[in-house]
Amino acid sequence: MNGSIYPRKNNQLEVLKQKVEMLRSFVISAIGKDKEGEYNPNFVRRTLKASKEKPQYEFKDSTSFLKQIN
Repeated sequence: MNGSIYPRKNNQLEVLKQKVEMLRSFVISAIGKDKEGEYNPNFVRRTLKASKEKPQYEFKDSTSFLKQIN
């Protein structure tokens, strides 16, 4: 009898974990919205694409950074 109860409780626990994760995700998305509104999807796409590319410049200190932007 005890053996048949445990799988059911494990399944219920997994369902509860999934529901908690969904609620957590919803709360974070609702609270974490940017005060200025949604980001432009094109900007997000370009930024994510650029983050995957190899950097064009390497900055080791403030002097090398200033040389690159001047």
